[in-house]
Amino acid sequence: MNGPLCVEGLGKVYPGFTLGPLGFDLEPGKITGFIGRNGAGKTTTLHAVVGFLRPERGTVRFWGQPLEGHEAELRQRIGFVSAGMRFYQRQSLKRITDTLRPFYDRWDEAAYERYMRRFALDERKTPEKLSNGMQLKYLLCLALSHGAELLLLDEPTSGLDPVSRTEVLETLLTLRDAGCTVLFSTHITSDLEKTADRILYLSRGQLRADCELDAFTAAWRLFRGTAAEVEALPPGLVHGRRRDREGVSALLRREDAAALGLRCEPAGLEDVMVHLEQEADEDDA
Repeated sequence: MNGPLCVEGLGKVYPGFTLGPLGFDLEPGKITGFIGRNGAGKTTTLHAVVGFLRPERGTVRFWGQPLEGHEAELRQRIGFVSAGMRFYQRQSLKRITDTLRPFYDRWDEAAYERYMRRFALDERKTPEKLSNGMQLKYLLCLALSHGAELLLLDEPTSGLDPVSRTEVLETLLTLRDAGCTVLFSTHITSDLEKTADRILYLSRGQLRADCELDAFTAAWRLFRGTAAEVEALPPGLVHGRRRDREGVSALLRREDAAALGLRCEPAGLEDVMVHLEQEADEDDA
């Protein structure tokens, strides 16, 4: 209950979509990847956590304290970055920073200048002159400049080129090594395979997995074969099929693949998520 973030019974209902109830907590000094397809509820969850929307039920605590009544002190310790955040488009980055800097007691000007250089950001430019990816880098720069102990990141590498994505991921690993806790929402599973210690997998508003990354992928095996070979597998053991140029792949639990004596390959994070989502689509149909 006294960790960086503890979520219990969080729920929100919209027409045609129900989130939760969700429960999870973050381990200090770890990077937790928050995965799921578009529309799974990742952004809704994060917005509820930081108080941007009010859930119908559930509790959210940061270091044992609710945001309500402790907002001023907790926001000093939390950095939030979302692709949906926007500033005044015609104000310079310098003016925006000058406006925000006084709100943070632990603002580190040297860190701010270092990240501005690292992300190749020019203070004289305005947000309207920046690509979406560069605007995200500026938001991340601000979050990293006030000594945040917890970073909540909603698609922070969306729209970035491979070099810029690598810079951001390396920064997150450095922060983790320094003790920072990170919750990192993304649909770019390769980013999480490079950085995440743990996975939260959200599907259709429900949490389907909460475990170490290695344990999540190690539980599955990928069988590749012809359409006929995959069709011949016991249907109750197949968790989604996927067609590609090499044939058809099927996801099976590791113990089931071993019991059938199948020659399989390890499943990556994207393999697991895509096949499980395909299975869910079939169930809905």
